[in-house]
Parts: sequence; C-alpha cells; structure tokens
Amino acid sequence: MRRIKDVLRLKLDAKLSHQRIATALGLSKGVVTKYVGLAAAAGLDWPTVQALDEVALERRLLVAPEQPRDHVQPDYARLHQALRGKGMTLMLLWEEHRADHADAQTYSYSQFCENYRRFARQLKRSMRQIHRAGEKLFIDYAGPTIALTDGSRAHIFVAALGASSYTYACATPRETMVNWLESTAAALAFCGGVPQLIVPDNPKAMIAEANRYEPRSNDTVLDFARHYGTSILPARPRHPQDKAKAESAVQVVERWIMARLRHQRFASVHEVNTAITPLLTRLNEKPFQKLPGSRASTFAEIDAPALLPLPLQRYEMAHFKTVRVHIDYHVEVERHRYSVPHALVGQVLEARITAAVVEILHRGQRVASHARNSAAGGFTTTAAHMPAAHRAHMEWTPARLIHWGKSIGPATAEAVTRLMAENRHPEHGYRACLGLLSLAKRYGKIRLEAACMLALQIGACQYRHVRDILVNNRDKSAPVVVGDWVSPHHAHVRGPGYYQ
Repeated sequence: MRRIKDVLRLKLDAKLSHQRIATALGLSKGVVTKYVGLAAAAGLDWPTVQALDEVALERRLLVAPEQPRDHVQPDYARLHQALRGKGMTLMLLWEEHRADHADAQTYSYSQFCENYRRFARQLKRSMRQIHRAGEKLFIDYAGPTIALTDGSRAHIFVAALGASSYTYACATPRETMVNWLESTAAALAFCGGVPQLIVPDNPKAMIAEANRYEPRSNDTVLDFARHYGTSILPARPRHPQDKAKAESAVQVVERWIMARLRHQRFASVHEVNTAITPLLTRLNEKPFQKLPGSRASTFAEIDAPALLPLPLQRYEMAHFKTVRVHIDYHVEVERHRYSVPHALVGQVLEARITAAVVEILHRGQRVASHARNSAAGGFTTTAAHMPAAHRAHMEWTPARLIHWGKSIGPATAEAVTRLMAENRHPEHGYRACLGLLSLAKRYGKIRLEAACMLALQIGACQYRHVRDILVNNRDKSAPVVVGDWVSPHHAHVRGPGYYQ
C-alpha cells in the first residue's frame, strides 16, 4: 500500500507518464494504470490523496468505473508526421480526433497520449534530450580514483542537474549504498532543493534488480526517495545516452578538478573534500563557451526556483527487515525483542531500523516505535501494547497488596505480609494473596478480618486455612485479642516496611 501513494504522487503531482512511474517504482505499467484509473474514477486529486492514510486510500479506490471497450483507433503514423509541424501538440490532435468521431467512442486524452508514445517507441528514434527545470538530478561515480597516503583510494561522487548542469562532487571511501545515499543527500543540500527525479546508473548497491524494462530499487533507496518526496529512476543498462548529463559532468570533474589534484598528497577523504570545495565553486562559476552565463547563474535562474523544498531533517540511513509477531506480542530485531500492539500477534510486519530507532510498520503505517537496544536476548516493552490482563498483572506489587489488606483490617494486612514472607520471592505469593483478598467479595470484609485473626492465632494463615475458617463459620466464635497473634520479635517476618 505504501507504493500506491508514490504512484499517485508521481502521476498527479509530478505529472509523469505511466511508464516512467512504473520504471521508477519497480512496478508493472498495468499496476500503475490500474491505480491511476481508480483515483480518477474516485475524483481524487493529490492534496486529497496526501491527507489520507493507506487504509482510507484503499477504501476510496475500491470501486472503479467500467472502462469503454470499443474505441475508434487513430492513425498514429499520420499523427507522428503531423507532430513535426510547428505548433502542433497532442492535445490539438486529440481534440480534432474527437471532433471527427463525435458519434463514436474515443480514448481519453491520457490514454490517447499513452497509445501514441507506445507507437513512437517502436520507431526507435534517437533525439537530443531536453531537460525541464528542476526535473532531474543525474548521479554517478567517476572511473578514476584519488590515492591516499595509507594505500586506500578516494572515490569521487558526481551529481549534475539536467537543465543548468549545476555540478556537485565529493569524495567517499567506498561506493556502498550508504556512500551513494549520503552523497546524494549532500548534493541535494548543496542545491538547496529536491528535483522530481534522481537518475543513477544501475549500481548493485542501490538497484536490487537492474532490469531494462522494470528495474527495482531496494527498500532503503525507496525510503530515501520517499523522505525527500522524489523518485529514483535508474538509466537502462548499457545505455549511457540515458544519463548523458552525468557522463558529461563526470568528464568535466575529471578534467577540471581531479586533474588539478593529481600532484597533491592526501591522508584522508576529508582532506580530499576540503581540496575539492574551492575547485567546485570555480567550475560552477566558469562561463559557458557557447551559451550566456555559467552553471551557477543558470542554476539560480532556471533550476533553483523549480526545485521542491528540502525536508526539515536530513535523511537518516535505515534498512528494512520483515518480522513476524510472536505470541508474546514482540518482534525480534537483531536478537532483541520489541513490543507491538497485541492485536497483531501472528502477523508479518516490516521493521524500519535506523541507528537510534526501530519502527514497526503495518501496511505502511507505524504501529510501534522504540529506541534501538543492542542487548542480545533483552526485551523492550510498552505497557500500552499489552492486553488488559497482562497490564493488571504487571501493576501488582507487594506494597499494593499490603495496602489492599490494610483497607480490610490489620489482621488481613499481617496475613498478606506473612504469605509473601514465606516465599523466596514475593511474586510467588501473589496468587495466594489475591485469592485471600478476594474472599472479601463473598464473605465481606468483617468476616475476612475475623478469619485472618483466628488464622494468625493458630499459626495457619494460608489461603486454604482462611477459606476453611469462613466456610465452617469458625470466625463467628469469640473474638480474638490482637496481642495474641502480633509478635514483633519474629525474625522471619519482614513486615510491611520491607515492601515500601
């Protein structure tokens, strides 16, 4: 369900095509078409979808309108030729097509455009890419590396915006998923905004399945994109033309930054980044050869106003794990157990794990959040997750039981105290104490107090002894003097003060 919102966000807010949405989210185009159609039938726009949670959104999308079956098929070859004319648009051609076939069923504008794009892809035409302002950020790693004095190498990450070619570069110790995402987050902070799409190559660290038609990013990468309100759209394998802007930026960084650092010696990645910073500023302020302005001025004029705002907090690295709720309403993450609402026992949930927090998700909604604990075999339990009976049991303490006994009488309190004193651990006497105190419901507080007095006098204050006294009405005999059973000199009796 989490991806349905992503589909609708990219369609209703970012205005991407079905195919690009499917490629970015690792879904089939049929799934994208299905949910976009359901949203249209339900009359949902993006602000409405954004305000709904996953469960409410699913209810709104349950009923889909029946789609028309028989349509007049346009001549897409003729349309393709007509689009070459100056000022021709698909909207104009669609309106003319509907006017020519007013008495027949015709496609909606979105389906008309989708069918035409499917036809155009079959022609395998190549064209120069025209990037919209704030649309794409291309990211890649340079092939050459920079040697460090300890024998390791610094890898150079490069990012460039599509419209302005505004470039960012930094050094990382490796090219792991963490390096990719942290560098991308730094690039977004450098730009001061978020593009609609981030276009990497197909690195194994980020892309779980580098399929030409339906590449699938791993869960952490999708979580990163969701945090920034963008989408990851990997280029096709072995198609460098899909990321020509990144290839060009890498070449520029190699020539204008890395080449100037070839005679310097660096002890750490941090020193490399310190040396890159001023060179990066010079690169972005360097005037274009054939165009007016520079990367920095073009960025300020074109890309910067079109970028989405950055979130309030920078992304905290997270990884995901599928977990099952045990019968004790806990899930196990890295050998530590965390509680979830007891109603979810037996269900399969998703754990989102960061450096400080473990979040448990059910159908995309957070149902529990705990501070991360590294104690193997330990438990972290929230009282609100427990059934009512378990919470009540957890709340019983010796002091509370003694206080309950005092509300009945001093003899009852003394009997409760002795019951717990006779056990190695007070908790072993909880059941007997609860049974003893519950006799007040059946026989009344006065009779229970008298029975406890008699039981203490004869030295038999077990639950069964007090119960037998009440059943046989022995408590109705002559009253017992308190001094006959209270003895402060018994060393084995801990007294009420022990349990405070």
